Amino acid sequence: MITVRREAASGDVTLEGEVARVTYSDGQSGFQVIKVAVDGRGDPVTVVGTFPPVAVGGRVRARGAWTVDKRHGEQLRAETVTELLPSTLVGVERYLGSGLVKGVGAGYARRIVAHFGMDTLRVLDEQPERLDEVEGLGQKRRESIRRAWSDQRAVREIMVFLQAHGASPALASRIHKRYGADAVRVVSAEPYRLAIEVWGVGFKTADRIAQGLGITRDSPARIQAGVLQTLHDITERGHACATADELVGRATAMLELGEHDAEAPLRRAIDALVLGGYVVRERTDEGDLVFTPRMHAAEVRLAERLSRLAASSARRLEGAEAAIAAFERESQVELAPEQRRAVTQATAEQVLVVTGGPGVGKTTIVRAILTVLERERLTVRLAAPTGRAAKRLAESTGREAATLHRLLEFDPKRAVFKRDASAPLAADALIVDEASMIDVAMADALGQALAPGTRLVLVGDVDQLPSVGPGAFLRDVIASGVVSTVRLSRIFRQAKESSIVENAHRIQAGEPPIASQDPSSDFFAVDRRDPEAAQTTIVDLVTKRIPRAFGLDPFTDIQVLTPMHRGAAGSIALNEALQAALNPTGPALVRGARTLRLGDKVMQLKNDYDRDVWNGDVGRIIAVDQEEETLRVRYDDDRDVSYEAAALDELALAYACSVHKSQGSEYPAVVLALLTSHFVMLSKNLFYTAVTRGKRLVVLVADPRAVRTALADDRRGERRTRLEWRLRHAGL
Repeated sequence: MITVRREAASGDVTLEGEVARVTYSDGQSGFQVIKVAVDGRGDPVTVVGTFPPVAVGGRVRARGAWTVDKRHGEQLRAETVTELLPSTLVGVERYLGSGLVKGVGAGYARRIVAHFGMDTLRVLDEQPERLDEVEGLGQKRRESIRRAWSDQRAVREIMVFLQAHGASPALASRIHKRYGADAVRVVSAEPYRLAIEVWGVGFKTADRIAQGLGITRDSPARIQAGVLQTLHDITERGHACATADELVGRATAMLELGEHDAEAPLRRAIDALVLGGYVVRERTDEGDLVFTPRMHAAEVRLAERLSRLAASSARRLEGAEAAIAAFERESQVELAPEQRRAVTQATAEQVLVVTGGPGVGKTTIVRAILTVLERERLTVRLAAPTGRAAKRLAESTGREAATLHRLLEFDPKRAVFKRDASAPLAADALIVDEASMIDVAMADALGQALAPGTRLVLVGDVDQLPSVGPGAFLRDVIASGVVSTVRLSRIFRQAKESSIVENAHRIQAGEPPIASQDPSSDFFAVDRRDPEAAQTTIVDLVTKRIPRAFGLDPFTDIQVLTPMHRGAAGSIALNEALQAALNPTGPALVRGARTLRLGDKVMQLKNDYDRDVWNGDVGRIIAVDQEEETLRVRYDDDRDVSYEAAALDELALAYACSVHKSQGSEYPAVVLALLTSHFVMLSKNLFYTAVTRGKRLVVLVADPRAVRTALADDRRGERRTRLEWRLRHAGL
């Protein structure tokens, strides 16, 4: 058989051979480097390109052109790589045992191939029940192999389909997970659904598939999909809505339409989407606002519910003053006038907001309110948006505290909360800490679950970054004036002794922080202007200087924060450098450029309802199974969560993380990078939020120019919402 041939007219080369090694595979982009053993050639051929994942031992047909890489030598840059069935028993065995099929390692592959020979792959395809004939395979493993082979076959079919229509096949497993057996039909009929419904698929990928299916660039379906995607992207950045003008401008750029030719079709697309119920448009004095139906409904419901609660009369607690006095005696704490006012209002108001920065006594107020309400024999529940914040609330009060998802009894199978207007929370009062982290959708769910007589106390720092999810709930509630609010400003004596607290308030006032050279201080600054130099310094601080000087553990006590993901001082590069320094060896799973190793500190990147883990949850990898391609993570609340190969993209290293991801968390020590390369993200409330994450120590590794830029840029009002207006006008 001719295994290498050259197409004279085009210069293309086609070769066939057995995959000897997978040198590199990027699960995100589909780019791979493989070694192919070709008959008649001594050394394996290096094949590079974007193509479906292949297994060692499998045969492939690759078509492309020869290139010479300065570093790696001759390579075939492939246009297409098609998987063929192995042609030898050894090839079948290597193919089956390569990790392609979950549950089949080299040992089990040897047994299966020894029994079925060259018929092995046909048997798995057509008669999988015959696995019962293989000795040493238990029933559970046989079922697992059958299921895994069936899934793998479906994924291969999707990969072939995607490749035929110009898409990166690396996304096939995710598409299959989302749509199952319906995947090819959905992709064929509604390719633009992928951009919004499948995590990791962008509009450009969906657009390539659509154009491969014959959908033209000026098709109304494409333009409407572009508007929906643009609105979705704006919502993902935290806005509850978009102006129609912004939607047209951004969609024009994304769809790569000519500006003069695009406006009329895009306006027509918005009209069609409104008519079809895919978006909601509101006419305002400032122009048209466009919402997703879900976000619009959440804002409307939330405003109606909260304004109704705030306007209702709470039963006054007659013994409040005596209860406050008893709390002061038992706690040996004398409440300041503004603290006393907050506690008193909590006994008189149906809804109350308590806000203030670090060191102003919010924790003391929560304990006081809790004590007073319990003395009146009220049932009080405590909650916070994240597991870390809930754990901290429980520790500070000595009472049970739950995440909002657990409090509202989230049902992952139906993706709904069991607690709602028809089954409200059984509580006389609810205290929610870290309320600045609550987005509009969660606030709406919380509002619907409150019974008419339930008191609500929201505690948080409105000057921090707004929620990761859309909206600016706490800011809008306070600004509306509809809900009683106590703003705490007095810094207490013990807090005044902390440079972290002092500098946080200086930052909030637009003043530069003051660093100390005193070894007993809790706030230090290191001047670094070059990102690579900053990275080197940060690694040295985390691995040597801070542990040596303060006795803190690099894994559990120190968190590196940075405004951005990219660049030498971004979270991706910092994580790689810190992993290399802190955890360089051990069992690991490799996903493209990412290595997840036993002992690594990791973060969940998206809400995963099936596993009951949430965007921002942090844990440690406690087990790695390289043969099964699975790992297990122990999260901060002592839950162990397992991940199979297809779900590993949901995890990232967490030695360093973005400031946004740190919201609601406190760490014994924070090392913060702040450089001019972070320019687009620099703002006063980002700087303030990062510094207030540190409990015992903050070390700022910064360019003074970046500090000045952050202090001068106040982006608190950048979120576009309609909630404040709705709260003001509810019931009118």
